[in-house]
Amino acid sequence: MAEASAAIRAPIERVAPDTIRLERMLDAPADKVWRYLTEAELRSQWFMGGTDARPDSEFELLVDHDNLSSETVPYPESYATFKGAVWTEKVIRFEPPRLLETTFQGGKNGNVTYELFPEGDRTRLVLTHSGIQSGTGTQDFGSGWNSHLTVLQEKLAGRSVRDFWALHAKSKEAVAKALG
Repeated sequence: MAEASAAIRAPIERVAPDTIRLERMLDAPADKVWRYLTEAELRSQWFMGGTDARPDSEFELLVDHDNLSSETVPYPESYATFKGAVWTEKVIRFEPPRLLETTFQGGKNGNVTYELFPEGDRTRLVLTHSGIQSGTGTQDFGSGWNSHLTVLQEKLAGRSVRDFWALHAKSKEAVAKALG
């Protein structure tokens, strides 16, 4: 779990009042990372399942974080009401295995852009979430993305995260400091 702790301190920046950017180096080639972004079964292992993302189409994100911890851990009360929710998203740009842009929360909270940059047998992922409208703001979305990208990073490195919600709590603190 030392790797996950290091990832909590991974760079995050606010690039506009409603936009955050996170960057991660992943231990996998871009085509494998692409599959973890677009294929629902793989995406459910680090973020949310639902249906596969395909060009010029809609897809579903299913909120169910039970798969993200290697141990059985309960949802925090403040997040339990979201469990089982389904958001219908639209694919805006689909350029495998380099760029994916989708709406977020049905477009109510802007767009998410995933850019993949191959670096040898690894991939640098740059995630930009723009148009955040939620009252919880960029800090809440930042801690969520930071936590989920840590799970992806660990998964692709052949490791797991013992307790996603403990990771999320630590991420909230780190992101609050980073974004001020």
